[in-house]
Amino acid sequence: VHVLPREMFGISTFGIAMALGKWLPLWIVDRLLLTVARFMLGSTERYGLRRPAVGPIGLKNNAGKTPVLDVGAFARIKSGRIKVLPAVHCFTSCGAKFVDGQEIEFDSVILATGYTSNVPSWLKKCDFFTEDGMPKTPFPNGWKGENGLYSAGFTRRGLRGVALDARRIAGDIGALWTGVRKQLVLCRRH
Repeated sequence: VHVLPREMFGISTFGIAMALGKWLPLWIVDRLLLTVARFMLGSTERYGLRRPAVGPIGLKNNAGKTPVLDVGAFARIKSGRIKVLPAVHCFTSCGAKFVDGQEIEFDSVILATGYTSNVPSWLKKCDFFTEDGMPKTPFPNGWKGENGLYSAGFTRRGLRGVALDARRIAGDIGALWTGVRKQLVLCRRH
């Protein structure tokens, strides 16, 4: 997982990435982000958090996997207050067993499974999404379905893609309401 500071030099990390992405190739933006992150946070690998081979913005754009923005958890990992454990092999009646064989008891388990679309599990009989829960129509036109169905955030284009979807959806809804208001005014006049 990529862990990045929430801010770099007092500016939002994603803000910096989006600004640099307008002028520089993606691989350079990724290298810069990782260099500054390593300088600010230190080595994440030393604490059990291996970084992927693909850079943070490249991974977001290609696979839809968002980097973790650190807001203090990494300092707690470094101090030992939070312990990074290997993958869970299975849950037991009072905790979990891990792939390395250790078994630990827990009062509660929180499943933070990431950003995977679960749309197909609850939106039945809809031809808008693939089996993976992504719009069938590719970016930039995957934001609008039929019968008032919209999707935002499925672009795999980061925050800029979400913002673009949101603006298009808001514009479409606004246009619908403008049409409804005109019809209401015409009805009141008759």
